[in-house]
Amino acid sequence: MDYKFNSSVASLQPSAIREILKMTSKPGIISFSAGNPSAEAFPSKEIADIASDILRNDPVSALQYSITEGYSPLIEYLKEYMKGKNALHSDDAVIVTSGAQQVMALASKALCDSGDTVICENPSFIGSLNSFRAHGGKLKGVDMQPDGMDMDALEALLRSDKRVKFIYTIPNFQNPTGITMSYEKRIRLYELACQYDVIILEDNPYGDIRFDGEEIPTIKSLDKEGRVIYAGSFSKVISPGMRVGFGAANKDLMAKMVVCKQIEDVHTNILSQMIIHRYVTEYDFNAHLERIRKIYRHKAELMMSLADRYLCPEIKYNKVQGGLFIWATLPDNVDMTNFCLRLVKNSVAVVPGNAFSVEENAPSQSFRMNYSTETDENIAKGMQIIGETFKSCMDI
Repeated sequence: MDYKFNSSVASLQPSAIREILKMTSKPGIISFSAGNPSAEAFPSKEIADIASDILRNDPVSALQYSITEGYSPLIEYLKEYMKGKNALHSDDAVIVTSGAQQVMALASKALCDSGDTVICENPSFIGSLNSFRAHGGKLKGVDMQPDGMDMDALEALLRSDKRVKFIYTIPNFQNPTGITMSYEKRIRLYELACQYDVIILEDNPYGDIRFDGEEIPTIKSLDKEGRVIYAGSFSKVISPGMRVGFGAANKDLMAKMVVCKQIEDVHTNILSQMIIHRYVTEYDFNAHLERIRKIYRHKAELMMSLADRYLCPEIKYNKVQGGLFIWATLPDNVDMTNFCLRLVKNSVAVVPGNAFSVEENAPSQSFRMNYSTETDENIAKGMQIIGETFKSCMDI
């Protein structure tokens, strides 16, 4: 049968990351490709104890339908968390979502008509890009600089395009580049949004795993006009499989996002929400965060030191102070796609940079490496293989 797909999804392609992940099931593959947290970071015993207690003593609450906005005790915790960042205002409301990516979907549904423009950092997270595309958004990219998106290019886009609905940014340890937006640029971004009357969608899944440097205030903390939607997540700090994220936005906008969520999945898994709430309120969550920051600091420093040994100066990379990723760039005379394919044949998987491009067919000389999932031994082995594969490409 010749299927006629919705025009918004007809051109969508499978995530290159997910396709590469299929290769990682092969025995012996060293995977630097998945954006997964370290298995060492999961508080598995505590989660098991909490889940067992809930299902023994309060099973109906965990197994029955619940309200769309989220589990009320968790909502109250999140409000205090956001207030602690000076990022919850009197006219704001909070929702619990099925992972932070659902905030992008709900924002798109609530705001975008087909053909409206969504401005994104270039490169950016493929999951969000596809969400915007699926909801009719026309994507326009702003190139990244060492301290965040190019604000002059952003202003030029805002000046020339009158259909911009929102600007999407991952200001902390951006996926895929690892770049953190400076405070000066956060202020400028908010000023431009006010000047041109557009919304900012601030995606911050990595902010709590800063392991070096000083924390920078959120863009949401600057919000005086109700034009910033904030997306956060427990996926990177507790468990991605539990699918608990959250959003904060002006209550009028949030009311529409709640209706969109009712259509989509009714409510986020309530057992997961109850477990998350019990963990963050009954255990020492700050101590847990410090523990996982130490894990990621060690792994990041190890990968960067090995990059200095095996890749530099020919392959350049962005040094990071948090998050899960390192973005590396090949010299212009090396074919990036061929390089990544040769790496897979040599049992190392990375993600080719064009997977994250706003323009889907745009060329890229970069690739993303994730340091959080592999053992120290495999990080060392994998980085050496990357260096050897690069040398073999240069010998062709």
